[in-house]
Amino acid sequence: MTALLKNKQTTTEIGLSGQAAVLDLTGGLYLPDEDALLVADLHFEKGSSFARRGMMLPPYDTRETLKALREAVYRFDPRVVVALGDSFHDVGGPERLGDEERATLSEVQKGRDWIWIPGNHDHSLPESIGGRVLSEMTMGALVLRHEPLEGAGAEVAGHLHPVGKVVMRGRATRRRCFLTDGQRCIMPALGAYAGGLNACDAAFKPLFPKGFTAYLIGTERIFAIARSMLCRD
Repeated sequence: MTALLKNKQTTTEIGLSGQAAVLDLTGGLYLPDEDALLVADLHFEKGSSFARRGMMLPPYDTRETLKALREAVYRFDPRVVVALGDSFHDVGGPERLGDEERATLSEVQKGRDWIWIPGNHDHSLPESIGGRVLSEMTMGALVLRHEPLEGAGAEVAGHLHPVGKVVMRGRATRRRCFLTDGQRCIMPALGAYAGGLNACDAAFKPLFPKGFTAYLIGTERIFAIARSMLCRD
């Protein structure tokens, strides 16, 4: 192993509604007390969905997303994995999975309680993808769901694909990020082709009326930046 890999900080621990939460460089979130890994907005088969509409994209997004998912699963070896919605880009996505991708998904599911929470893109999920489907669930004080609910408080959700934009030395950098106020956490999209919504967008204000900390996912570590430093409004 090189010195660079030895110094790579792949995780950052925070407190979330009274329990420990580990933010991972892949975009996953691990809850040690529950031995559970949470991931959001995988958007499998987005490339093939676009291709069906005549917009050609390189057809490797599912493979790359599975690579990141497998990295997170192998790092934590969790008892439970919860995918917080929009795991597929559309309801036909599971049928378009290639044999290799289907085998990889089965591999990471093996021996785990795998839970799919449907999202607005994949509101119907077939049994063929393995695991089980729940509309939402509770872990400790946290409610796990796809879309965050204003006033809900202690929850982990996806849907909004937060990204943070920072300017350093005249250069702008845009990174996926976790947003949290210590009670609620909005997860970054893990999908390779998933877009992003600026963390300073008005959509986040009612969810974090007292502000948030953005945990930006860098190349080799996660950076914590207060909203007041990230948003100039």
